[in-house]
Amino acid sequence: MPATVARAQSHLVAGLLLAGAGSIAFSGKAIIVKLAYRHGVDAVTLIMFRMLFALPLFLALAWWATYRQGGGGKPPLSRQDWLGILGLGFTGYYLASFLDFWGLQYISASLERLILYLNPTLVLVLGWVLYRRRITGLQALAMAVSYAGVLLVFGHEADFAGPNAALGALLVLGSAISYAIYLVYSGELVQRLGAMRLVGLATSVACVLCLLQFVLLRPLEAATAVAPEVIWLSILNATLCTFAPVIMVMMGIERIGAGLAAQTGMIGPMSTIGMGVLILDEPFNGWIVAGTVLVVSGVFLVTRFGSVSAAK
Repeated sequence: MPATVARAQSHLVAGLLLAGAGSIAFSGKAIIVKLAYRHGVDAVTLIMFRMLFALPLFLALAWWATYRQGGGGKPPLSRQDWLGILGLGFTGYYLASFLDFWGLQYISASLERLILYLNPTLVLVLGWVLYRRRITGLQALAMAVSYAGVLLVFGHEADFAGPNAALGALLVLGSAISYAIYLVYSGELVQRLGAMRLVGLATSVACVLCLLQFVLLRPLEAATAVAPEVIWLSILNATLCTFAPVIMVMMGIERIGAGLAAQTGMIGPMSTIGMGVLILDEPFNGWIVAGTVLVVSGVFLVTRFGSVSAAK
């Protein structure tokens, strides 16, 4: 019995560490993007480099999940599967990523992370709009708390970022909505294909779309005109803040479940704010603290009430 308990505790600790590390690594993406913008690069070029370096990693993940994970190959993909992968790759990884990168040109990394952290509330709203799923009074109150926190931080940021703050916030909100659409519609494909296989394939689609976007909108010479720092930051973004977090969070979910992994993700906004202050010299004051507390508390309550409702 003691050995069994020790193994269970070790499993729990490993899961929490993996989920927490994945959340922090995801949060570092905004910091790297803001650092790259200091070298005069634009969003189209920057996201192209990120996806260029990430593409081989996600292709390898798709191959492993198809032919190695669990032993033996998986069944071939149907036309419907491919259409679903293309749609989810467009909304969940291409559009969401591009709008996020674009929005970071105008707002701080701290506000960006708080807006993206509203994702569970957006999934709840989409469930009501698309499937008429009931939103309880407690969930609605928790959502109001979260959005009040974002508005609090946004109001403070608009004082020093000017009118561009509204544009940036709307772009990042569009990113969050796009990813929420991915989450709402991905359930059936996840069950059929598996999480790792779907992520590998859908993200590979997004990588190709970002490369095509660059070819269509920018001259090829633009890829050679960027500062060397942009290349190294993009490699870091593709590996440490894009591919590695996906693996860590998935491994964490396998050990502790999606609910606890999501709660561990609360460390994300705090880590972004901390890195923003230390690395980017972003402002830190009582308004940001209060807004962060409201957002994190509201999202926690939304997911908490959601799990209770689902259990019934």
